[in-house]
Amino acid sequence: MGKKLAPVHPGEVLREEFLEPMKLTPYSVAAKLGVPRTRIERLAREETPVTADTALRLGKFFGTTPAFWMNIQAQFDLEMAEDNIAPQIKKIEKHAPAA
Repeated sequence: MGKKLAPVHPGEVLREEFLEPMKLTPYSVAAKLGVPRTRIERLAREETPVTADTALRLGKFFGTTPAFWMNIQAQFDLEMAEDNIAPQIKKIEKHAPAA
């Protein structure tokens, strides 16, 4: 089996697919979104998660949906949790409904 890829943080998507190609800085985006500069900087550095508030603002600014950002965050959270508790999850037996 091949090596599993690392989970993709929404900050990586923000940085690699939006900020860098559009030559935007976290500061300029934060100013346009009306949020503290540190919120976008920390997100782009993959230090904090996307919140619903930030997803709404990013969606409006970049012409995506808020769900786009929230789905990336949810997938990241699930993959991180799966990586962290995989041995425990393997021990759980599937529920067999009564006949």
